Amino acid sequence: MTRLFLVRHGPTHAKSMVGWSDLPADLSDLAQIDRLSGYLPDDGLVVSSDLLRSTATADAIQGRRQRLNHRPELREIHFGQWELRSAAEIEAEDAALARAYWETPGDIRPPGGESWNDARARIDPGIDRLIAEHAGSDLVVVVHFGVILTQLQRAHGISAYEVLGQRIDNLSVTEISLHDGQWSVGAINHLP
Repeated sequence: MTRLFLVRHGPTHAKSMVGWSDLPADLSDLAQIDRLSGYLPDDGLVVSSDLLRSTATADAIQGRRQRLNHRPELREIHFGQWELRSAAEIEAEDAALARAYWETPGDIRPPGGESWNDARARIDPGIDRLIAEHAGSDLVVVVHFGVILTQLQRAHGISAYEVLGQRIDNLSVTEISLHDGQWSVGAINHLP
């Protein structure tokens, strides 16, 4: 059995759409970071996306755990021209597209960005490669809101629309396991 401990990176405090923009994480709550690190398996392998907010969070919780190379395929959804723009700005420009993106997620793309399905087509194989390379291990995967939701969607076998209602807080852990080809979900959005 391979267990994934999906950790959402520390907060950026941005009040906008943050996908591939490389913003730093606020990792000043050392007590929360210590609780998170203490909750994770001691022998877990730590891996993250290549974006600063994930790599810095992985550094903060690594402890004595082995660190794997960063994985660019585990980046957040790419929001294209919506990057670093507020919901109000995006809706003012194209309210119909903004509504469609959230109400019928799947193939709808922001201008120059990825659809939900595009992101899954990038992220799922990245997770699969990670599992294949480290089968039977505990993997501490420090990633993003969208990445965690894609894997919950896959494990639960639900629609993108259904999974988008799930809350995933910064510095939370979501646990998913793969055993004999079957996914199972443990804690979701756990804040140690």
